[in-house]
Amino acid sequence: MKLKLVCAMATFCALALTTAYSQTQTAVANPLIAHLEQRGAAKQLIVDGKPFLALAGELNNTAASSPEYMKTVWPNLTKIGLNTVLVPIAWSWIEPQEGKFDFTFVDNAIRDARANHLRIAWLWFGSWKNGLSSFPPVWVMANQDRFPRAQLADRYSVEVLSTVSEANRNADAKAFAAFMRHVRERESSIHTTVMIQLENEVGLIGDSRDRSAVADGIFAKPVPKELTDYLQAHRNSLLPETLKLWGDAGFKTSGTWEEVFGVGPAKADEVFMAWNYSRYVGKVAEAGKAEYPVPMFVNTWIVQPTDRGPGDYPSGGPQSQNHDIWRAGGPQIDMLSPDIYLPNFSELVTRYARNGNTIFIPESTSSEVGAANVFYAIGARNAVGYSAMGIDSVTRMVAARPGT
Repeated sequence: MKLKLVCAMATFCALALTTAYSQTQTAVANPLIAHLEQRGAAKQLIVDGKPFLALAGELNNTAASSPEYMKTVWPNLTKIGLNTVLVPIAWSWIEPQEGKFDFTFVDNAIRDARANHLRIAWLWFGSWKNGLSSFPPVWVMANQDRFPRAQLADRYSVEVLSTVSEANRNADAKAFAAFMRHVRERESSIHTTVMIQLENEVGLIGDSRDRSAVADGIFAKPVPKELTDYLQAHRNSLLPETLKLWGDAGFKTSGTWEEVFGVGPAKADEVFMAWNYSRYVGKVAEAGKAEYPVPMFVNTWIVQPTDRGPGDYPSGGPQSQNHDIWRAGGPQIDMLSPDIYLPNFSELVTRYARNGNTIFIPESTSSEVGAANVFYAIGARNAVGYSAMGIDSVTRMVAARPGT
């Protein structure tokens, strides 16, 4: 326990030091909402007119749903030197009945963040969380005819909303737009919200692609022209993985998914899922940005050393090899962000920083290596922020230490 506490404190000392640095930059504030802006060699997060490093911690999944619990957490977040907290907000919490919204959880979090001089990056747990549909409202999950599920081999349905359903996407986008509209109305001249995470670690687990009858029908049709046009227009800057996949199949500019990208789980199947996830999430982002256009990112369940292929890790998610497809399908998304718990942190950050992708680490460790990770991500890769996971648990442990 003592070692764990020391490790946690090391990470947050690093965060505090980088906070001190960030606050020396451009002291003149103005009432601009948060946005990303190219300044010199780096793209920076700008909040109230000045560069802002999101030195953050992510709350456990349902922590924000309990105001009583959070009363003990908010003061400790400030005490350990954070300036931002990643707050999950579930679709089911705000729209328990279709078309009837309750923003009590949102208002509580905004009030308490402001009282403790903290910014918020919201985590929109909409259609998917960790690859599964755990947080949509009951009225969505109880109506499979209207809101269809993905299916694995042998038409086995899973608790995962299908990416190829317009009804699924439109319901999510409508709820997200209502949430963003409410956030905008609460912001006024105080800009508490600095970023939004869309969904959480999306991708299909258990198979390389959706094998429902509807998805099969789309998979047998030609690849959308928007995707092949993007590949042609960006051919000279495509990632090596995309270029090889497309090239191995002959650089075709028309044809079915298997004709253009090859037959197999890590070929046409994964590209098909990446395209459909990115189109879906991009449309959700578009609806939200129409209400309040703060920076938006998707986080990634990265490929693990023991994974054999897509389906072991969430197929079609924004893993590094899928970034070109995600850029083509979801241009509304500002950042493709890795959740990193593996030891090869610098290697993984480098992979995710390719082709100008702005780095933000939404989930990582608060162990002794966390302190080094903070400095590497910001110093070497121009990250706009770093977040330690389960920050409410860590702060309670810190607060319990004698003398704190």
